[in-house]
Amino acid sequence: MLLRGPSERAYPLEKQDSGYFYGVVAEAKSGSRYKYRLDGRDSHPDVASRFQPDGPHEPSEVIDPSTFEWTDQSWRGLAREGQVIYEMHVGTFTPEGSWKAAESKLEFLRDTGITAIEVMPVGEFPGDFGWGYDGVHPFAPTHLYGRPDDFRHFVDRAHSIGIGVILDVVYNHFGPDGNYFGQYSKWYFTEKYETDWGAAINYDAENSGPVRDLIIANACYWIREFHLDGLRLDATQNIYDDSADHILAALTREARKAAGAKTIIVAGENEPQETKLVRDYGLDMLWNDDYHHAALVAMTGHNEAYYADYKGSPQEFISAMKYGYLFQGQWYQWQQKRRGTPCFGLLPASFVTFTQNHDQIANSARGLRSRELTDPGTFRALTALTLLGPGTPMLFQGQEFGATSPFYYFADHKPDLRRQVRDGRIEFMSQFVSMRTPEMNGSLPDPGERSTFERSKLNWDEVQQNQAIHRLHSDLLRLRHEDPVLHQQRPGAVDGAVLSAQAFVLRYFGDDGDRLLIVNLGMDLNLDPAPEPLLAPLEDHGWRIAWSSENPSYGGCGTAPVETEQNWWIPGRSAILLTPTRRSEQLPKGRPLEKDKDE
Repeated sequence: MLLRGPSERAYPLEKQDSGYFYGVVAEAKSGSRYKYRLDGRDSHPDVASRFQPDGPHEPSEVIDPSTFEWTDQSWRGLAREGQVIYEMHVGTFTPEGSWKAAESKLEFLRDTGITAIEVMPVGEFPGDFGWGYDGVHPFAPTHLYGRPDDFRHFVDRAHSIGIGVILDVVYNHFGPDGNYFGQYSKWYFTEKYETDWGAAINYDAENSGPVRDLIIANACYWIREFHLDGLRLDATQNIYDDSADHILAALTREARKAAGAKTIIVAGENEPQETKLVRDYGLDMLWNDDYHHAALVAMTGHNEAYYADYKGSPQEFISAMKYGYLFQGQWYQWQQKRRGTPCFGLLPASFVTFTQNHDQIANSARGLRSRELTDPGTFRALTALTLLGPGTPMLFQGQEFGATSPFYYFADHKPDLRRQVRDGRIEFMSQFVSMRTPEMNGSLPDPGERSTFERSKLNWDEVQQNQAIHRLHSDLLRLRHEDPVLHQQRPGAVDGAVLSAQAFVLRYFGDDGDRLLIVNLGMDLNLDPAPEPLLAPLEDHGWRIAWSSENPSYGGCGTAPVETEQNWWIPGRSAILLTPTRRSEQLPKGRPLEKDKDE
């Protein structure tokens, strides 16, 4: 070990029977900088350091986590049910791109209705900006956003106002630049499998025990030392393990132990939609890409590339609300194989539903948000469906106030690697036929340009400019939290029916009376006759409008009575929530008929 100071001093470490090297350096203290010299060769930073103050290639810093004074002793953690998740990239969330600046927005998020912040990966990565998925120091919060105690303070403050914090962690690969794991041991990686981003981490081959210990320790570290309320596991389909005790099950189990009496939630991203992650490995939630894909097709009218198997139809939305994944083992044309596994019996809260996330916004030519991809009415209607549905809704930063800033893919690398990343991005996006047209040549922003990163930052002036959109989100989340029927996430509590080619109804069953959410993504619909039992009111009751996406306070144009003497009139591109009311024998007349006009 090389300890930096006025003069560099070397301290030998002794090899233990376990294969680890050990030594006591009495002179080391909080703030000391150090590296390891391996077998008399080059010196390298500690791959398990708690902080890299000058980046992944420079000396590591000794951190004493016990000096931070926590004030969240009464915080009990997060349960699976009742959450509204907010995905955040710290570097672009504010102009400053720091923990301290992000902390200043916490009360705004609480008042909006957010209950849990999901922070994109923060493990130290190379360069001056990036998404964080190329991390190379899994225990070291990147110096770009502040010091470790700044992260702790952010969590502590969030807890003080009732918001939990989850961390997105990457256990499927390490980044290519600044990755020194192979210098310490060849056994960190395996050639048994391949990932989309580089060498697979060794979880089940020879000498995999210490590797498993490292990853499990990392999961527990974030829970224990940063008081985090859970983890989001990135791209679990590229975490390969044939062990009897799968690494995902092991780290989830140990993370819960590390939390003690506090409850945590563990969510997974899993492209093939394998529900065994919840059934067998103990995860709480899975991202529901099927719902996103159907929603985006409905918003844009386009279904190329990996959207090809979706129509954005009413039945897709009903099925997603009732069952979670749409593909649970059926043939999937785009991949020419079966997709998904059965979801029956899983709790509604197990599925994270969203219309935006970091990947899906960036996986487009212009990085546009959904607000700019569709008309205002459809945007409001699908926002209502997402935020009032029985799953666990998630918003991407800025979505709650209609941010117009794009979110691009950005990664700062050395020149050679930067070119490879840029070319790889172009190749990935070529799956979209529209991206291969001559007029789109050169349209993708260079991930390595700082301007690509800067343009992705939120403009907080838009909160005032887009008050109607923010009011839409906060009112819907207030309904979700306060209405006892909408708040429940009980299995079987929601049913649905198709009303037309573009309209559908969801019925929420509850002890306090039922609720109807009617969504129409097409033109005005006169449903006459209306032989659909889910539209029937409770005995001796009728329906009244409790909420409408066409409320002028959201930018709408008003909502006429829905149930009339002419049967149901459902306005186009809208969502309307109905609640029971004592029956009146007299229904509103509805729209003037042609014969009325003649008279």
